[in-house]
Amino acid sequence: MTVLVELDLPKDWRKFRMPAALHNRLQELLDRQDLEGRLGAKERREAVALTQLVDMLSLMRLRAQVAAKKKKT
Repeated sequence: MTVLVELDLPKDWRKFRMPAALHNRLQELLDRQDLEGRLGAKERREAVALTQLVDMLSLMRLRAQVAAKKKKT
């Protein structure tokens, strides 16, 4: 299913990034996974959720960039 959502982009749409504290937590989890080989179930779910957030913000930033370019032409 596809859902089209229209919204006004803030002027600072390029700042669609994960907050530093969440980025640091994700890095901590990934580093621990690299060192120990695996995470516990709770930490694994947390890492997956944070990774999904990064993906969503990246997609929003890219789509905003494309929309801004289309608006200029």
